Amino acid sequence: MVEQSPYNWARIALAHLDAAAAVALVTILATEGSAPREAGTKMVVWSGGQAGTIGGGNLEHQAADQTRRMLATEAAFAIQDYPLGPLLNQCCGGRVRLLLERLDDDSRDWLTQAARRLEANQPFALRTTLGDGRLAKAVAPIPASRDAAAGVTIGEAIASARGAFPAQGQILVERSGLPRPRLLLFGAGHVGLAVARAFEPLPFALSWYDSRPDVAQAGAVDIRTTAELTDLIGRADPGAYILVLTHDHALDYALVTAALAGGAFAYLGLIGSKTKKARFLGRLRADGHDEAAVARVVCPIGLPGLKSKAPEVIAVSVAADLLMRLEAARLVPVSELHLASV
Repeated sequence: MVEQSPYNWARIALAHLDAAAAVALVTILATEGSAPREAGTKMVVWSGGQAGTIGGGNLEHQAADQTRRMLATEAAFAIQDYPLGPLLNQCCGGRVRLLLERLDDDSRDWLTQAARRLEANQPFALRTTLGDGRLAKAVAPIPASRDAAAGVTIGEAIASARGAFPAQGQILVERSGLPRPRLLLFGAGHVGLAVARAFEPLPFALSWYDSRPDVAQAGAVDIRTTAELTDLIGRADPGAYILVLTHDHALDYALVTAALAGGAFAYLGLIGSKTKKARFLGRLRADGHDEAAVARVVCPIGLPGLKSKAPEVIAVSVAADLLMRLEAARLVPVSELHLASV
């Protein structure tokens, strides 16, 4: 199975350490009011650039500049509050608290563990102990219960981005890399390629399939036989999102039928016109599928207000639709930060 990885800040940081470059990690610790990104968002910064974004335009510019100035000193870390209105003249008016931390060879172990877990879609807890001018970091599996993560949320403990800074001896516990719902994409034609590109940075674990060996050059496509594809889709997990948009209507129908027979998915989308939808749904009923099962097939896919047939527009439309469904299901994975005592 071929799976796309999300933004891997740890792997990027390791690459810069390998190049013997000074590099730092910027993490949003807490927010208050209207803020551009949520707690746990990370950005990697080095002298000549940055990767990832904490958002906010001027906030990001000022934070990156401060981080580079920190890298020019001996400081190991800094905690900084940014009132977005008074300090940065941004109209959103909230407050953001940032942790700026230098990364060095001592960071390699925990960065490697974090990178591997991000690549494997495995959740983990990142524990940061505040020492005397230094930070100690450790990666561990997510505890079985929230209580085991120790402590209250940072927002409760320090009044979001306005209260006292975390003190020496305290531990920041960040629940990171929470599992992304699986997206099974069937079809590597023009639309499939555009959809794969659109979803690569989004909070889905994308697995991309086709039955034609000659489309392998389109990207990270897993080529399977029709029998393998129908077996795979029939064993989808209950939280899976499925998109069927192959080159062949017969294969589309076989995949939809197998998905309905398996029954375990969160969303089943089929590319097609109103005519294709009518034919498919009529055939499904004739083949014995009840109305409840037939109603689970979403066709056409994407937002109803966008009529363009351009692959890139379809891809954006589908991505927006699935993101809204994900938010409605309260499954959008976000990092959580807690404050604990040793």
